[in-house]
Amino acid sequence: QVQLVESGGGLVQPGGSLRLSCAASGFTFDAYAIGWFRQAPGKEREEVSCISGSGSSTYYLDSVKGRFTISRDKAKNTVYLQMNSLKPEDTAVYYCARRRGRLCYYESDDWGQGTQVTVSS
Repeated sequence: QVQLVESGGGLVQPGGSLRLSCAASGFTFDAYAIGWFRQAPGKEREEVSCISGSGSSTYYLDSVKGRFTISRDKAKNTVYLQMNSLKPEDTAVYYCARRRGRLCYYESDDWGQGTQVTVSS
């Protein structure tokens, strides 16, 4: 069955960096786009970034452009989210999700359990 397992979250000071990982299994990895979402307490879930199945197309939320980088490693069946220059407003639970196809415009239908990111001094 499809499994997505996030890791790499934690507590970091403002201006610091974290790299999140989303380990995927149970499907043909490069046949599906993967997105990163986040949800802060009392706020709606928002999509932070997405990468197409081939890795050639990416999307970023405006507020993270220039600070976050999404990538994927086919050999490891893993999608990464490198987060630099972190701000307190980046604090949230981060989830990865598989799209229903190769491109990011498809809906997401499988989700990981989430990893907490806390940016605080």
